[in-house]
Amino acid sequence: MTSEVVIDVRDKEISIALLEDKKLVEYQNEPRQASFSVGNIYAAKVKKLMPGLNACFVDVGYERDAFLHYLDLGSQFNSYTKYLKQVSSDRKRLYPFSKAQKLPDLKKDGSVQQVLTVGQEVLVQIIKEPISTKGPRLTGELSFAGRFIVLIPFGDKVSVSSKIKSGEERARLKQLIYSIKPKNCGVIVRTVAEGKRVAELDTEMNVLTKRWEDAILKTQKQQKRPQLVFEETGRAIAMLRDLFNPSFENIYVNNEEAYNEVKHYLTLIAPEKAGIVKHYTGKVPIFDNFNVTKQIKSSFGKTINYKHGAYLIIEHTEALHVVDVNSGNRTRSENGQEANALDVNLGAADELARQLRLRDMGGIIVVDFIDMNLAEDRQMLYERMCKNMQKDRARHNILPLSKFGLMQITRQRVRPAMDVNVEETCPTCNGTGKIRSSILFTDQLERKIDSLVNKIGITKFYLHIHPYVAAYINKGFISLRRKWQLKYGFGVHIIPSQKLAFLQYEFYDMKGEFIDMKEEIETK
Repeated sequence: MTSEVVIDVRDKEISIALLEDKKLVEYQNEPRQASFSVGNIYAAKVKKLMPGLNACFVDVGYERDAFLHYLDLGSQFNSYTKYLKQVSSDRKRLYPFSKAQKLPDLKKDGSVQQVLTVGQEVLVQIIKEPISTKGPRLTGELSFAGRFIVLIPFGDKVSVSSKIKSGEERARLKQLIYSIKPKNCGVIVRTVAEGKRVAELDTEMNVLTKRWEDAILKTQKQQKRPQLVFEETGRAIAMLRDLFNPSFENIYVNNEEAYNEVKHYLTLIAPEKAGIVKHYTGKVPIFDNFNVTKQIKSSFGKTINYKHGAYLIIEHTEALHVVDVNSGNRTRSENGQEANALDVNLGAADELARQLRLRDMGGIIVVDFIDMNLAEDRQMLYERMCKNMQKDRARHNILPLSKFGLMQITRQRVRPAMDVNVEETCPTCNGTGKIRSSILFTDQLERKIDSLVNKIGITKFYLHIHPYVAAYINKGFISLRRKWQLKYGFGVHIIPSQKLAFLQYEFYDMKGEFIDMKEEIETK
């Protein structure tokens, strides 16, 4: 299996697609100005205690206050609190972390009123983004994740990933980490650290220690609360940090700044693979070029088709996600109904595993497979689902089929499920249901080009239109495109774009910046 990452950076948003054997398996999209909040650390104040829930609400600057349960405070919460007071009390010099005192562990059966008061300053880290009507979820046990290790201030253990099976390698890594780790810090060794040299681990240890020191320095210099003291790395870098593996063949980026950022990061973590980062400069939109746009439009929405006419129906609710498997217009197998049901269900298991990763669906997922009578077929389906989910990085648990034919899956949820709305309001009629004659569409485009060239003064630009319309405009030796170029100059470039509707169009200048040439409702 080969993997490729395609990063599409636009004016207002950034989209990242992970392809395995050219098939889209993970997709993330977020506004460029928005930060990826999971992993961010804040110096904040307790706003309200909730004794009944044994929890409190903390103001970290979100619209809804963040939730912090007593059990999420962490065993070393008292140590953090004391060190924060020592740092804040002397603003002239930073109290060295190596001299910080470790206090006894927090009692597991304690109550939040015994530990916290309203207005108290706390250092907290976001572990779940706001989902639906809920604010962020917090923890008081801070961690700084790198590619090979995770640094935990005030920790006292060195833990090695359970996926590293060799006892000799586990002992080697533990010994290495104990020799280089700073005082008062715990470390988790990640799976990809297997076989790594001490120099590589020491370099990352120093980077993570510096992040912790910088975060503490911010709390000392600024007394404003809430205050963001550590921000998780950018979305592209965070995804690469967690996903990168030797099977990656290419990482394509269509933005020079993002390209340099990704290449710099890859040079640090895997210098031998830095050459796979490539700056995409083609005229066709990057997602169209790698067939990502078509896969996005066919993979989201309520109904998902897969092999031989079968399909899934996916419904999202507040409490859980419900998936129904249907055989559709599939022709019956020669081996009978049982074989047909098994084949449809196995295909559904393959597609569902992809959908869970693609949409980042979390919480409880209930799947209604087609009923099967044979116990061995039900076991085969369960094993197929477990095997497919092995590629999923999120923690999950799968139960065998119940007597009602339902499969229950729980999957770690840290962000809202990705739900791309593939059903759009018609851009040509603005939802009215009426459009001007389509044969006059090219006349409308020519008026826009004339206005752009002769009134605004932009003589070089790209016109993005639907591929069918582009084919019509480029048709023939004396094509419509050639006529426009002879009339308005050879700066007129026609680009087919799969993401646009049939009579939709977009103008971009030579730097790739969007030019707004639309009125709310076309009247001319």
